[in-house]
Amino acid sequence: MSFLIDSNDANWFKSIIQSVNDGILVIDSYGVVQIINKEYTNITGVIENEIVGKHLKDVRPGAELPEVLLDGKVRSGVFRKEGKNNYIVDMAPIYNGNKIIGAVSVCKSLREVHHLTQELNKSKRRLKQLEEMVGSFHRTTYSFEDIVGQNKGLLNAIHYAKKAAGTDFNILILGESGTGKELFAQAIHQSSIRNSQPFVPVNCAAIPSTLLESELFGYEEGAFTSSKKGGKSGLIDLADNGTLFLDEIGDMPLEMQSKLLRVMQDGVIRKVGSLYERKVNVRVIAATNKDLEKMISKERFRADLYYRLNTFQIKIPSLKSRKDDIPLLVDYFLQNANLHSLSPDESFIDLLMSYDWPGNIRELKNIIHYAMNMTESTRLKVGDLPDTINRNGQRSDEKTLERIIEETERDAILDVLKKTGTDLKGKKLAAKRLNISLATLYNKISRLDIPV
Repeated sequence: MSFLIDSNDANWFKSIIQSVNDGILVIDSYGVVQIINKEYTNITGVIENEIVGKHLKDVRPGAELPEVLLDGKVRSGVFRKEGKNNYIVDMAPIYNGNKIIGAVSVCKSLREVHHLTQELNKSKRRLKQLEEMVGSFHRTTYSFEDIVGQNKGLLNAIHYAKKAAGTDFNILILGESGTGKELFAQAIHQSSIRNSQPFVPVNCAAIPSTLLESELFGYEEGAFTSSKKGGKSGLIDLADNGTLFLDEIGDMPLEMQSKLLRVMQDGVIRKVGSLYERKVNVRVIAATNKDLEKMISKERFRADLYYRLNTFQIKIPSLKSRKDDIPLLVDYFLQNANLHSLSPDESFIDLLMSYDWPGNIRELKNIIHYAMNMTESTRLKVGDLPDTINRNGQRSDEKTLERIIEETERDAILDVLKKTGTDLKGKKLAAKRLNISLATLYNKISRLDIPV
């Protein structure tokens, strides 16, 4: 039985075959070639009048398609060669009811297969990058239950933060360094509808301005000299459907502010070196210890970005303004360290209450941890506190050389930062004046607990 096509439908059928981008060859039940399309000719070099109407085995002695007529088995990924042309073939029988009435061969050139393989490998690399990046970023650790205190100002901040968590609006968190801005951001994310998605923190001050765009948006392979093979996904891409926490937003360069604004307005990102845009859906929580309105008046921060971020504003009070929470915080840090047998004596708490806490909660936490390790009893006493705390206006005369060097170093860095400023530009200038690298400066700021 031959593979028959109704003459009325022949042109329609041939038009369909010709429109397919893969090479097509069809034989009837006798193994006679009924039709090929132009793409088959392009891939194999075989032209229509050389093969149509002839037995395939006569024209192509090594052809496997006639065997499909006999065993009815599908064949995939068969390598074939015609002259200098290499290609891959898939073959399948054509049924009319339960009877095989022909067979079809679909082929792709090895060049196209290679291109598709490259694209597949690129997608696999991107997926691997995302999996690695997701593994390197924690999901939220803190919830609102971890925010300790009964101070009225703090309770108001928590109240507004919980309201903000119930929306999908962008949020601006204001507060001095060390007050717990990221803790609030994590708590908001944890209580939001995005809590099963990534929470991606970015410190805008810690990433050099020359790298910030590629870190946020990612880049394509070859976008610049040191770019990785296969490119890199950006932090915004990682935060898709989740929350992007932009700490120290006031240190973001103006050029990057405009690009961030477009992400927030249009929901699209474009990798460095790419011609294509991609849709993203991220909620932005930004935080700063700077006066953004003053920066706007000095044209150092975009007003349109400020209004886009400032849908919900949360102000976190400094520790200096909520000293009544210090006993609760001390107890929390002790309990969190599983040191239930330790307790502070009255003079210990009194001294903490008299200190102004320029480093806020972060400084208090570090000092309590220091005291935990210094004490030789079950009671924390004034003598367990570091010399950075002014003991009723008196400092200990018994200082080790290491302590003297640390205090001198801390005072010197603070003095320079007061003159240069604490934004990224100021820190770079400070590092230059101190004759150290920017990375070394950041390490010293962290180690010496310098408020910036």
